[in-house]
Amino acid sequence: MPSCLSSVENEMMDNGFGSLIRRKRVDAATQARQKLATQQLARKLSLFDLTAIGVGATIGAGVYILVGTVAREHTGPSLTISFFIGGIAAALSAFCYAELACRCPSAGSAYHYSYVCIGEGVAWLIGWALILEYTLGGAAVARGIAPNLASFFGGMDKLSSILARQTIFGIVVDPGAAILVFIITALLCTGIKESSLAQAIITTINISALVFIVLAGAYLGCKTGWPGYEVSSGYFAFGANGLLAGSATVFFSYIGFDIVASTTEEVKNPQRDMPFGIGIALSICGILYMLVSAVIVGLVPYYALDPDTPISSAFAGYGMEWAVYIITIGTVNALCASLIGSIIPQPRILMAMARDGLLPSFFSDISKHTQVPVKGTIATGIFIAILAFFMDVSQLAGMVSVGTLLSFTIVALSILILRYVPPDELPFLPSDQQSNVNGQHLDAHGADLLERPLLEQNVAQGILLMINSGEGKSLFGVLPWYVLEFLWW
Repeated sequence: MPSCLSSVENEMMDNGFGSLIRRKRVDAATQARQKLATQQLARKLSLFDLTAIGVGATIGAGVYILVGTVAREHTGPSLTISFFIGGIAAALSAFCYAELACRCPSAGSAYHYSYVCIGEGVAWLIGWALILEYTLGGAAVARGIAPNLASFFGGMDKLSSILARQTIFGIVVDPGAAILVFIITALLCTGIKESSLAQAIITTINISALVFIVLAGAYLGCKTGWPGYEVSSGYFAFGANGLLAGSATVFFSYIGFDIVASTTEEVKNPQRDMPFGIGIALSICGILYMLVSAVIVGLVPYYALDPDTPISSAFAGYGMEWAVYIITIGTVNALCASLIGSIIPQPRILMAMARDGLLPSFFSDISKHTQVPVKGTIATGIFIAILAFFMDVSQLAGMVSVGTLLSFTIVALSILILRYVPPDELPFLPSDQQSNVNGQHLDAHGADLLERPLLEQNVAQGILLMINSGEGKSLFGVLPWYVLEFLWW
């Protein structure tokens, strides 16, 4: 067996390893977007729009259920403290996103940040982890519409056959979920400003329902003396361990501010508005979470809370059965807002990956009329609708947390790299989709997208072509991560 590799093998290994850690430069990305003025995303989002998108994506239907589950199993009356601790942890991650959004103002969120700071291999993995997270999360949210509508109208049999779940060949399908996904997909194709306006309206209704819960609950609590806080086990019923366990659980109710970062390229003034938008959205969510939890655990002892419908049951116990309609309206609007938040970032992440040559250029196309990635939005909506129609993805919902934790970790690591590594030691390379005078589209590393063999030819032909042309970087920057992604999941 030879003790050393051939020159071709050495070159392949060098090119392959180099492609895993090669990075792209932010200023090159900015110049490329300016050159491609006809394919730019519309810069129409203001601070108000960012706040509406962030609050709507963060406050989902989970808060209407999480209050009862966490209080019964982990925290007891100290649920409000758990929300506070979880909010602080989320704020630290939000600060990282806000800084990177200012310093690297481009679409792609954590994918773009990891590409700039760490390398192509990690960025590829993060991009697909985010797509998996948003896809499964969106499908799970869409399938939650039918049960909530059924509770509003008095049972699943009261719903129209188009909205109610049906059993076909032993498979429980949800046509209402698929219809909702198609409606929201069509809305998102009309433009980012129209989408943010719809999100603002839906979020306002959701916040109004939560404010009603706080005010009506506070009135009942003051009238009855807050019986939930007079339990014999005390305020910290499960001790410090239960308090921290509850904080870890409610932390995921703050996820959504990262979606704001994916719209950086569509913000009028990202350096000013992105930090404020993320911070204000997270603050509003944290305040509402703490107020709602403080009211509900004060109205009903934690051990008597209904784990499925804690808020509705709490008001029903005081003779306010009519309040369930207001709460259900808030829940349905929260689900719609969460679904919009799950679909918005995906086409932009796909677009960023396509610009860098890691996906076909199909996903980088931007509509000249609406200035949004319509093709990527439609593809995303179709895939989520199919999942929501045929599959109960609740058992796969845990994978959403994996993608979230992975992206948060990489973003925090990116901040450390930007802060403590001297700029001249970061081997950034020209990046983003670029266009020469002949209209030739280049990937993040100067290769013609039409000649990337991984996208247009089979793998065997690609290896031969890239070895002969000395452009082995493209394939070996991607292929190992296909294998690792498969082994990981």
